Amino acid sequence: MLKRVGLLGGTFDPPHIGHFLIAQEALHACELDEVWFIPVQTPPHKERDTLTSGEDRVAMLAAGIEDEPRFAIKDIELRREGKSYTIDTVRELKVLHPETAFFFIIGGDMVETLSSWRHIDELRTLVTFVAFVRPGAQIDRTEANVDVVDFEAWPISSTMIRTRLKHGRPIQYFVPFGVARTIEERHLYVDDE
Repeated sequence: MLKRVGLLGGTFDPPHIGHFLIAQEALHACELDEVWFIPVQTPPHKERDTLTSGEDRVAMLAAGIEDEPRFAIKDIELRREGKSYTIDTVRELKVLHPETAFFFIIGGDMVETLSSWRHIDELRTLVTFVAFVRPGAQIDRTEANVDVVDFEAWPISSTMIRTRLKHGRPIQYFVPFGVARTIEERHLYVDDE
C-alpha cells in the first residue's frame, strides 16, 4: 500500500498556529500518514523579497512540530536556486519516494488560480490537490478537480505576526511556544534601527 503524505508549502515566515491546524486536519480528513512542511526559497507568486533565512524558518518549523511525529520538514526547495515551482518539487519527490501518494494542500483561494500553475496538467497526474475551504465559500467543486475540506480558518497570518512583533505586541497563542522561543532566541523580526 502506498504511503499517503500531505505536502504543505509556504514561506512559513513565521509559521503560525493556522499552518499547524491545517496540517493536523489534513492528517484526519485525508487519512494521511504524514504531512511534510516545505518551506520555499523564492515563491513565484510572492513579491516580498526579504524573507527570513531558510535556516531560521526551518528552526521555527522544527520547534513548532517537535511534539507531532507525523509532521516533518523537507528543505528540498530551500536547496534549489532561483524561483521554486511546485512541479519541480513534486517531480523530485516522486523520484525520491516512488511508493508515496502525495496530497498537495492549498487554501481555497488558490483553487481558481490552479490553471495558471506551471505544467498544471502534469502536476494533476502526480498529486491530489486538497483545498481547505471556509464553510459556505463559493468555489466550483466539480470544475476545480480537487478534493475539498471544509475548514474554518482562523484569521491569522504571518504578516500579522511580523507586524505585532515590530510593534512590540505579544504573539503568545498565535504561534506554538517553541516557535515564539526560537523567534526570541534568534532575535527575528526586530528592527535594527
